[in-house]
Amino acid sequence: MPVGKKGEKYMKLKKSRIPKFKTYAEEASFWDTHDITDFEDETEDVEIVFELNKPRDETIVLRVQKEVKEKLDKFARSSGLNLSTLSRMWLMEKLQENLRKAKI
Repeated sequence: MPVGKKGEKYMKLKKSRIPKFKTYAEEASFWDTHDITDFEDETEDVEIVFELNKPRDETIVLRVQKEVKEKLDKFARSSGLNLSTLSRMWLMEKLQENLRKAKI
């Protein structure tokens, strides 16, 4: 089998058209203005497992002003978290802080 130019027998690696992002906000901004279907040739299938029968902890309903929710959500996303996770983390931090102060 004759060998042609160096590397000819290897598949050429295409440079990704999806940029490297420095922050989640930068990535979110990119995907707000681009359609994932334009990049299907650069994606791969993944297996996602949903644990529907997984028992959940207790749920509380917390009402806040719309502006507060929007600010929380924006901060959470800039930190790579979702609103619920950030809220739960902050609630636990504040609870632990107050329990230490109260020596409970």
